[in-house]
Amino acid sequence: MNRRAFLQQASAGAVVLSLPELPSLARQERMGIVVHSYAHRWNAKTPSTRYPALTSALDLLDHCQQVGGGGIQVVVNNWADDFARNVRDWREKLGLYLEGSVATPKTPADVAAFERNVIAAKEAGARILRTVCSSGRRYEILRSAEGFDEMRKNALASLQLAEPILRKHGVKLAVENHKDWRAPELAAMMKSLSSEWLGVTIDFGNNLALLEDSTEVVQTLAPYVLSTHVKDMALEPYADGFLLSEVPLGKGILDLPTLFALCRKHNPAVTFNLEMITRDPLEIPCLKPEYWATFAQVPGSDLARTLRQVNGPKTAEKLPRISPLSPEERLAAEQENIVACIQYSQKTLGLR
Repeated sequence: MNRRAFLQQASAGAVVLSLPELPSLARQERMGIVVHSYAHRWNAKTPSTRYPALTSALDLLDHCQQVGGGGIQVVVNNWADDFARNVRDWREKLGLYLEGSVATPKTPADVAAFERNVIAAKEAGARILRTVCSSGRRYEILRSAEGFDEMRKNALASLQLAEPILRKHGVKLAVENHKDWRAPELAAMMKSLSSEWLGVTIDFGNNLALLEDSTEVVQTLAPYVLSTHVKDMALEPYADGFLLSEVPLGKGILDLPTLFALCRKHNPAVTFNLEMITRDPLEIPCLKPEYWATFAQVPGSDLARTLRQVNGPKTAEKLPRISPLSPEERLAAEQENIVACIQYSQKTLGLR
């Protein structure tokens, strides 16, 4: 039965689903996929017969099942009640899990909209929601220590507004280290909030951009881990610092088995979600004075360690560039990278 026929029958009451919620440990059998892995295909404007646009959580669920994923992490924003139920029904039919990605309330006036998104995500089957606390990369959007302090204060206030709603509905919220928080800063905020409904989404590679070692990042944040963004990273020198790229799992410098083990040690039910973004390398201008505006307390040894990694033996190859490719070639490269990562997770990381 295809999705349309199934949902039509389910909504009419002709099909009654009695599938139980997937047990938390069973969700680890296969790696999930973050919607941001489809930077080119998600809501794509370029027509493609081979790689048609993915335009909704339903499309992403279908695709995830086709490539062997175990679930999805997708944006939840203003979902209608019937759409949330359709996502739930189809998700259960496919045997996949769902995590939401939501914005937190910035002011008390935003709380009602946040609660509607939490309710919709829960109706669809999500019990973990991912969020971020900033609008961009710290070294690009902040120009002073005072600016970072203001961001931290606003983030704390926002999560304090969100926490009662999460507690009310029994849904957990996981804050990502989104090239904004160094690991001790995010851990300190979690400790200060001290709520079972708040934790972290550990991104395995983001904090290389903040001159942190990925294993130390996971060690620091693992006590709070609810969810993850799984990726592997590669580096390349450039005049003002280094270039940073996501690469297929196993092709980069991260010790993925160790990172998985650290997360599982602290949370056996943690979800592993692939975020393989196919794009040109990011510039990390760590040798420019303005990069350091919010990093006065970062020791020079962190910079030295990072630059040793940049010039290490595993960074001999040039990083991939996709800007020279045609739109269809970019879609193909994106698909190839994601499938390669799913296969690696099955063969090497034990996610079957």
